Amino acid sequence: MTLSSTECDLEIDGLKLEGRWIGPGPRDAPTLVLLHEGLGSVGLWGDFPQKLAAAIGCGVFAYSRAGYGRSDPVALPRPLSYMHDEARGALPKILDAIGFRRGMIVGHSDGASIAVIYAGTHDDRRLDGIVLMAPHVFTEDMGIASIAEAKRAYEEGDLKRKLARWHENVDCAFYGWNGAWLDPDFRKWNLTEFLPAIRTPVLIVQGEADQYGTIAQVQAIETRCGGPVETTMLPGVGHSPHREAPEAALEAIRCFVRAHGQIPIKMSNSA
Repeated sequence: MTLSSTECDLEIDGLKLEGRWIGPGPRDAPTLVLLHEGLGSVGLWGDFPQKLAAAIGCGVFAYSRAGYGRSDPVALPRPLSYMHDEARGALPKILDAIGFRRGMIVGHSDGASIAVIYAGTHDDRRLDGIVLMAPHVFTEDMGIASIAEAKRAYEEGDLKRKLARWHENVDCAFYGWNGAWLDPDFRKWNLTEFLPAIRTPVLIVQGEADQYGTIAQVQAIETRCGGPVETTMLPGVGHSPHREAPEAALEAIRCFVRAHGQIPIKMSNSA
C-alpha cells in the first residue's frame, strides 16, 4: 500500500523546521510524532515512517529539529539544556501547529530523551503512550567514549561526508550534538527525576549491543516510571533498532499501539 507523503515545513519561534506527513492527517486518524536521534533528521528516518504508517494505519509526522536536516541552523555551542529546551519550548508548539489530537510520541536516542522530559513535565491527555528507542536518561562512560569516537570519525574519517547528505548545515548538526555531550559539565545530565511523573504507558525498544547505553538505562526507566512500562530487547542490535531490525521494531510498536492506542490495528499474518 502506497501512502501519501507531504512536505509540511513549520515556522516555530522564527525558525523554519523541515517537516513531513505520511498517511492521514490528525482529523482522520491518530498521529505518531517522530523525534529523531542526536545526528538525525527527517531524511535519516529512511522508509521507517512509511512502514510505520502502513503497519499501524495512522498518520506519522516527522520533523528535523533546528540545526538538523533542512531546518534552519542554530547558534553554537548549544546549551547543555538543549533537550530540555526542545521538550518544554519547541515540541509543545509543534504539536499544536500540526493540530495533534491523539496519538503517541516515538523518540530515538536524543529524541527518546526529549520524549521523557515532555511526558514528565506535561500532563498531555492527548498522549496514549510514548515509545523510547535506545533511550538514555543519564550519562555512562561507554556512551561518552562512543561519542568521542564519533568526533574522531567526523574530523579524521568520512563521517562528515556521509552526514552532509542529510544536513544542509552539517557542522551545526554534528558539533551541536557532539560538543554538548563531550562538555565535562554534561556528566551531570540526568533525567531520572522526570520518570515518576510519567503516567502514560511506555514502550522501550532496546538493542542489546547498543554502543551508547547499557541495560542500566532500561532498568532505570522500568523501575522509576509512574506508569506501565513494556520492554522489547533485540539481541545483536545496536543503537538504531529501526534501521538494524526494522521488522522487529515495527512489530513491537504495532503491538504496543494495539494495546494502548485508539487506532484500529490490522492483525499481523502471525497473529
